[in-house]
Amino acid sequence: MWVTADGYIRQELRTDGRYDEARGERRSAYTGRYTVTGNHLDYVDDTGFTATGDIRDGVLYHEHLVLYRESAADHREQIRR
Repeated sequence: MWVTADGYIRQELRTDGRYDEARGERRSAYTGRYTVTGNHLDYVDDTGFTATGDIRDGVLYHEHLVLYRESAADHREQIRR
């Protein structure tokens, strides 16, 4: 599970090549498939929209979003408090 630092966007990258992205209270806001080549991800959502992402230093940069592994994001949020 990858999440933004504020926890608003949650992206589950499943082992079967599917993803499920929640936004706030909206579960499964975006769903589709993804492929990984090295540290690069290519996404195709179920409507045909495409996006990309890259993992650098344990952080997922997905278009304009910055997502952290769930445990790392929890830690960052606790530091802010």
